Amino acid sequence: MKTVAIVVFPGVQALDVSGPLDVFAESNRFLLPAQQYRLETIGLTRGAVPCSNGMVIAPHRHYADVADTPDLLLVAGGPALPGQSEPEETLAWLRAACARAPRYGSICNGTFLLARAGVLRDAVVTTHWNDAPALAARYPALRVEADRLYIQDGRLHTSAGVTAGIDLSLYLLAQDHGPEVALNVAKRLVVFTQRAGGQSQFSPFLTPFVEETSAVAQVQQYVMGHLGGDLGLAELAAVARMSRRNFSRVFLRDAGVTPAEFVESARVDAARARLERDAAPLKTVAYECGFRDARHLREVFTRRLGVSPSHYRASFGF
Repeated sequence: MKTVAIVVFPGVQALDVSGPLDVFAESNRFLLPAQQYRLETIGLTRGAVPCSNGMVIAPHRHYADVADTPDLLLVAGGPALPGQSEPEETLAWLRAACARAPRYGSICNGTFLLARAGVLRDAVVTTHWNDAPALAARYPALRVEADRLYIQDGRLHTSAGVTAGIDLSLYLLAQDHGPEVALNVAKRLVVFTQRAGGQSQFSPFLTPFVEETSAVAQVQQYVMGHLGGDLGLAELAAVARMSRRNFSRVFLRDAGVTPAEFVESARVDAARARLERDAAPLKTVAYECGFRDARHLREVFTRRLGVSPSHYRASFGF
């Protein structure tokens, strides 16, 4: 019998805990007794743990009382987790537990707790799209792939935001007992065994705007108001009243992306908003958002989001 343990703490996201646990609990319906999973929660504090949504979890054990090693150890996430800190003895236990566990990892931004414990090193990881820039900036040795729903890097498994913990758990279940068991569990939970696209389809593409008074900000505002127009380098440099070479350098320095990348992101975001709110034909969406035609829209959309415009509309349309 394999054991699955999830680490919880005050402010934990309830779905980060219940989603993965439900995957493995449901799998026990399809497994022989000797193959079933034993599930538990491990608290970083003693007593009941309040979740970010007001629920309360009663952990099975406090970490100081855990001498055995689970087969899978996952750290849940929470809205405030990136800015929190833990006692050294807590981080030391987590380091030792991850070193012993056959598989370990995190749900959502639980990656921050693993990083603080020093168990990630130069790993390839993912996390919630909203926290990915901060994780990459704080731990530059990490390779943060923000668009992935989950990633395996050896014994380490990390997942993206919240419900991606279910995707990761189904993946791990399929590794243990094959795709048929994972499919049966997915049907029981009414979820996909493998979702199309990455988590970028849930996140905004546009980088934060720069200082409002800067020439770059003026160009960004111009782009947003003229998505269907000519937004080539020469046109944008003229708006900024700079040479093309100097404009390209200044824009990349201040915005963190090239002018062409910003224009494409703005057009994709505009197309996403249009697909979400009405049923206009793709050729109309493409024309109004600055794409050459519907085919060009499909090409860029699939490259940037991993799904087609039609699939996106079916998933997110009103």
